[in-house]
Amino acid sequence: MPYPRYTDIACSVKTIDWLEAEILGSIASLYRSLARADEDPRVADLANAIIGCYLLAKRLGISYAELDEQINGNIRENIESGHEIERWYGDFSALANHRKGRSI
Repeated sequence: MPYPRYTDIACSVKTIDWLEAEILGSIASLYRSLARADEDPRVADLANAIIGCYLLAKRLGISYAELDEQINGNIRENIESGHEIERWYGDFSALANHRKGRSI
C-alpha cells in the first residue's frame, strides 16, 4: 500500500532541511580549519559542500545537467566580464578547461 501524499511531502521537506544542514556543516568545518593555523583546509569539506549542492538541486527539481549548464554559463560570464580573479590568476579559464576535460 503506497504512503499518503503528505508523507512524501514531509519526507522531501525533511530531506531538503537535512541537505541544507549538511552543506552548512561542511562550510563551517572549512571555516574552522581556515581559522586554525595548524590545520589545512579540508578537501573533504569542499567536496561535501559541492556534493550537497548537487543533491539539494535535485531535490529542488533541478537536474544535474541543468546545474552543470548554469555553472558553465556563470564561468563563461565571469571570463567575459573580466572578473578580478580571472584577470589576476586566470582561475575561471582554468576551471572552464578542467570542466571541458570531464564528461559531465
